[in-house]
Amino acid sequence: MIRIAVDAMGGDFGPAVTVPASLAFLQGHAGACLTLVGQVDELQKHPQFGQLQTHARCQIVAAAEVVSMDDPIEIALRRKKNSSMRVAINQVKDGAAQAAVSAGNTGALMAIARYVLKTMDGIDRPAIATQLPNAMGGATTVLDLGANVDCTEDHLLQFAVMGSALVAAISNNPSPSVGLLNIGEEAIKGSEVIKKAGELLRSAAKSGDLNFYGNVEGNDIFKGTTDIVVCDGFVGNVALKTSEGLASMIGSFMKTEFSRNIFTKIAAIVAYPVLTAFKNRMDHRRYNGAALLGLQGLVFKSHGSADVFAFERALNRAYDAASNKLLDRVHERIAHAAPILAAASVEHKAEPSLQAAKEPVALH
Repeated sequence: MIRIAVDAMGGDFGPAVTVPASLAFLQGHAGACLTLVGQVDELQKHPQFGQLQTHARCQIVAAAEVVSMDDPIEIALRRKKNSSMRVAINQVKDGAAQAAVSAGNTGALMAIARYVLKTMDGIDRPAIATQLPNAMGGATTVLDLGANVDCTEDHLLQFAVMGSALVAAISNNPSPSVGLLNIGEEAIKGSEVIKKAGELLRSAAKSGDLNFYGNVEGNDIFKGTTDIVVCDGFVGNVALKTSEGLASMIGSFMKTEFSRNIFTKIAAIVAYPVLTAFKNRMDHRRYNGAALLGLQGLVFKSHGSADVFAFERALNRAYDAASNKLLDRVHERIAHAAPILAAASVEHKAEPSLQAAKEPVALH
């Protein structure tokens, strides 16, 4: 049985979303258990909470505090030690759960998860990875999505190794292709960090640690040119928000343009099925649930504004990752790539260091 710890208080809507989503998840997964963490008095206000309390595969764990969406990291990490977010992550640390899911404050979640679980050997910074829909009918895994605004070349190499483990675990593809996001396909283009990252990735490909495709551009994410695209957190977060905005734009267009006159109404009859299918494929809720890779435990981040459907999808992703032993696969990939990761780290430390990573960008 796979047990997932749920921060039931996190996100914009808290129990109004997490309670029904958890119930729907349990109904769809006979091999799963949940540990719902939160303020019991608040949880009891939801009409469906009673079904979870009496469910044979659900456990309720009380937490006295809640990390709000605008809490500074220092407050969440140092002062709210009995928050639902931290208690849920502690469940993973203690071995009581195989994964934790939260829709709460991204910066706080990353800071608490890193403090409680620690990073894997060979990994300097955890990364946030999720899938974006592509034209091939599947999805492209992109990382980092906001945990690290400033990245060195060895960080990008680490992201590529971890991303390869993630995709291999969830797609049964043992050698997923990796692209390095750049302003052009040519190796001579890009910043010095990107050029050096390209050299490291090519070396990793020669040693059999990666299936490196080469440089890719922004449109390649949605073309599905590679299975994985690696970039810094600032660029990745922009790509994520662009993808979400496109689906919203299509929905707004369908509501407004097709109701103006008889001609647009006729056009709507013809185009509506196609646009509906496209809108559904681009619906960011279907891809909700970003993995925090590089930690010694599985943690997944849901959008703060997730509805019931989207939060259930995040629970599904956590369940799939735990079922497919993602943590072990990341460990194996890192161990295999240890020589090249260590060499890259030593070379970078011999150079002037970049500015320290800033607070993670919110995946709200």
